[in-house]
Amino acid sequence: MGKLSGLQRAVLSLYRQCIRALRDKPNDTRENFRLFVREEFRKHINVDRKDFSTIEYLLRRGHRQLDIYQDPGIRNILR
Repeated sequence: MGKLSGLQRAVLSLYRQCIRALRDKPNDTRENFRLFVREEFRKHINVDRKDFSTIEYLLRRGHRQLDIYQDPGIRNILR
């Protein structure tokens, strides 16, 4: 695999941030959050890598969702 583009690095960075955010969730609900993160990323796996506007939109949406789900008041997520 060659060097990653800036958008590819941004997507990987968001994924890592989401996975790291799981550490702050209760042990009994962590798996629900992990599965949710995986589902959200896999939903959009077929987006064309040259469709920059869609990828940028999904990154912004992902960061907003991450901010919401990092709130300590959110203890579980239903899929």
